[in-house]
Amino acid sequence: MATIKDVAKLAGVALSTASYALNGDSKVSAKTRTKVLEAASQLNYRKNGFAMDLKRSRTKTIALILTDLSGPYYSELIQSIQDVALARGYDLIACSSMGGRDSTAVKFLRENRADGAIVLAYNISNDTLKECASERFPIVIMDREISSNYLINVLVDSELGGYTATRYLIEKGHKTIAYISGPTSSYDNQRRYEGYLRALQEAGLEEKTKWRLSGNFVREGGYRATKMMIMQGELPSAVFYGNDEMAIGGLKAFEESSIVVPDDISVIGYDDIQLAEYVNPSLTTIRQPKREAGSLAGHLLFQMMDGDEVNPAYKLGIELMERKSVIAAKN
Repeated sequence: MATIKDVAKLAGVALSTASYALNGDSKVSAKTRTKVLEAASQLNYRKNGFAMDLKRSRTKTIALILTDLSGPYYSELIQSIQDVALARGYDLIACSSMGGRDSTAVKFLRENRADGAIVLAYNISNDTLKECASERFPIVIMDREISSNYLINVLVDSELGGYTATRYLIEKGHKTIAYISGPTSSYDNQRRYEGYLRALQEAGLEEKTKWRLSGNFVREGGYRATKMMIMQGELPSAVFYGNDEMAIGGLKAFEESSIVVPDDISVIGYDDIQLAEYVNPSLTTIRQPKREAGSLAGHLLFQMMDGDEVNPAYKLGIELMERKSVIAAKN
């Protein structure tokens, strides 16, 4: 990514002159300003929205970039990171990545409008994150593995989670198991699906593609995918939903069709959001350490901002939460 030094060099002016020109200062003549702006355009230079001087000062803020700011999973994550930020005297700015490469979040990252960032947004490309990360703007990634300078990975073992959920159903005697997935471009979804397949293969079971449907990690998506599965006429004995939001949507769809969970079909979710314990029947699910992961990400970001050396990757475990939505298969 081009810097103001590159712009000054191409325009043939001093660094201070380039800064004045880019900030619209009247000290610079119109001719010089045009020359600097043309150089900036040629280099695709983006001015730091907060940097009004040559020396970038700390903003005392960190950014949290999420695919979507709504939903119970994100609320717990935001709270844990906010606690770390406040303890260090920093503000937390949460931003949605909806819109992908043209989103405000990507602009926020490119312009380094904070002192560092934590990213949980599958629709921001690896290249963008590598380009934006620097010594002055470290980034913690929470939804994929990227190897690059000033990027740290904090992951939950989603493959193990998918395997554990599916293996649990198999141990309960279920041999026909559907998978309702999140977005295909999501790293977490892909890893959970890989774990699901591994458990099936170990048990000598085959996946049926008609029972692999997408719910996009949202409640309404889980509801629609379940309705579609019901309309096909033949049901599996169990369903693994890629997250609890979709599973809760599925419970509603089954209830509307007079299909009783777990007597007629078993259901397992993923995440262990707070609502999972209170739906009827209470949801058996895979617990992700949301607060622990958020706190770890926050602490690691501050360590990088302080110039400390940290390991490039961290992986947290999962836990099976047995409740009332799964019973032994009826043979």
